[in-house]
Amino acid sequence: MDHHKQPKPPRQLSGYLESMTRVVFSSGLNWRVVEAKWPSIREAFLDFEPERVARMTARDVDRLAGDSRVIRNVPKIEATVLNAKEVVAIGKTPDRFRAYLRSLGPASEATAVLRKRFRYLGDHGTYYFLWSVGEKVPPWDEWRSRPSKAAARTKAKSRKPSAKPPRA
Repeated sequence: MDHHKQPKPPRQLSGYLESMTRVVFSSGLNWRVVEAKWPSIREAFLDFEPERVARMTARDVDRLAGDSRVIRNVPKIEATVLNAKEVVAIGKTPDRFRAYLRSLGPASEATAVLRKRFRYLGDHGTYYFLWSVGEKVPPWDEWRSRPSKAAARTKAKSRKPSAKPPRA
């Protein structure tokens, strides 16, 4: 795939869940690991058909957590199931999901909403998700250089005095 040319919106609802799940599993991991395991992850998550993934149970999560063919990160597996439930709640067609994304406003506003609604989506992951499903986003350098709310929270925390006395 040409990583500089923006993809077109998915034709199936499963394409949205797959793009989102790729972001979830890529967070904190080497992308090569994710790419190598992606065919097995796609199979494990039932080709990302949202209604089927949304029906996965705790037993299914445990089964996947023990499957060496996939990335066995339980919180990310659970996030995928919960995200599938949200995708289904938004709409059962790609047109409805696309309309939902476009109703959120510009990427900066959409990011805040998506981060709250879906699991394991941070600022950069949300940017990539929106880009990967053909939504309008600013150029990467512009996005990366903007002050994010997460960075502001981190900065604010670092300025707070510690409640603990210094160690002797």
